Formats: sequence, structure tokens, C-alpha cells
Amino acid sequence: MSLIDSHCHLQSFVQKKSLDGVLSKAKSAGVKKLITIGTSIDDWDCYQSLAQSKPNIFYSVGLHPCNVGKDWSKDIEKIPEYWNSVCQPVAFGEIGLDYFHLPKDKNLAEKKVNQQQQCFSRQLQLAKLLDIPTIIHSRNSFEDCVSLIDQSGLDWQKVVFHCFSNGKLQIQKLVDRGGRASFTGNITYAGNGQILDAVRYQGIEKLMLETDSPYLCPEPYRKCKNEPFRVRELLVFLKSLFEEDSQLIENTIYSNTEKFFRLLS
Repeated sequence: MSLIDSHCHLQSFVQKKSLDGVLSKAKSAGVKKLITIGTSIDDWDCYQSLAQSKPNIFYSVGLHPCNVGKDWSKDIEKIPEYWNSVCQPVAFGEIGLDYFHLPKDKNLAEKKVNQQQQCFSRQLQLAKLLDIPTIIHSRNSFEDCVSLIDQSGLDWQKVVFHCFSNGKLQIQKLVDRGGRASFTGNITYAGNGQILDAVRYQGIEKLMLETDSPYLCPEPYRKCKNEPFRVRELLVFLKSLFEEDSQLIENTIYSNTEKFFRLLS
């Protein structure tokens, strides 16, 4: 089995000195490559170091909307430096909008939304300039994310909405523009039929899988800490949705991910 975890967060495993065991389990499960996703200035250097020392790990750099603070502009000024280094990121992200974790106070919430939108727009400009695959975080903010990406002029063929949790109507808007979605352990949760409708609509031609570990562990392990090896369980789950040959599905997902993130050697 050959798999790629297209979106995981490895810093907590590094901090707890458990990364070697995590990578060993991933290798045993057939995970050939991993992309560890930057979310703030606190993890970018960590992920670059991992990518430098381990040939099967790649990384991205971006400021997650939940990490957008008053000094966000100073933080993102540092982002282009990573593309001037020997070990460059393979993607920009994750960036986007998150309206789920807003303050309860209406005025503070509006201020935070405005702040997130300004930061997102600026990062989209950088992504367009760098001409790089871009990973979008969208939670309770799909229409605004799409609108700001449209306004930015970023090539939609370089856009992936990670951990897609919307339905067929929303993914149709991505596909019509040339974008795509990737899927996580939430596809296995009860009551998430709309996400499965989205998976079927997109089809396997653009399909990519991710664990988003250490979050979103699939059923029946939902209360456990997630790890990259569980991308194998997502593949097994999704094979039941399509009538195509299971080996074809596996090969197509692997090829999709390699091509999108330019992981081809």
C-alpha cells in the first residue's frame, strides 16, 4: 500500500519526543510521504528542520486564522524567507477564515473577522506571487473564503480546501473554479452524509486524503489522538464509496497528491 498524508501537524509529537514511533507506525501502514502543515511562527522552523532531516517529510508555511493576532502583518513578513532557503515549503498554508472560534461579544467578533480577512487577503497575494499550492482552512466561512480567493486572482487549480466539511453545493463551487477538497476522519462520523455526497461529487480524479493529526481521529477511535498511520483507515473507508477498482483508487489518490504538491522527484 502506498499512501500520502497530505495534511498533518507533527509539532506535538516532536515536543513529546514520540515522533520516531509515529513515523515508524506510518511507514508500516504504507505512508510513504507526509506534509506537516504550518500554522504560526511557532512551528515554521520546526517543520523546516524536519523536512531538512527526513526525506519523506515535506512542509508548508502559513498563518492559521485562529493564530491571527494584532502583530499578524509582522508574522507574515517572514513567510517569503522560507522560499529563499535551500529547503523550501511545498505549499502555502494553512490560511483562511474561521468563524467558529470567534469571541461571543459581537463587537469583538466583528473586529476579529475583519482582522482575519485582511490577513487572509494578504497571504493570498503572497501565494499568488509565489505561484504555490495553497491550503485553505474554512470553518463556518465558506462563502467569504471563496469570495476572497476570487478577488485575489490566485489560480484555483492550486487551491485545496482541507478538512472539507460542507456538502455537494459547496464543493461544486470549488470544482467549477478548478479547485479541490481533501478529506479527513470526519468522513467516518455519523450524520456526516453531506460530506460523503461531496466526496462522491468530486470523484477520485482530484481526491486527496489527510489525517489532520493529532486531530479528527476516525471512528471507532474518535476519542484517541490521531496519527498519520490512520490515513490508511480513511482509504479503506472511501473504497466502499466508489465502484472503481480499489488499487486504481489508491494509485489515483497517491498520484493526485504528488502532482498537486509537486512532490515528484
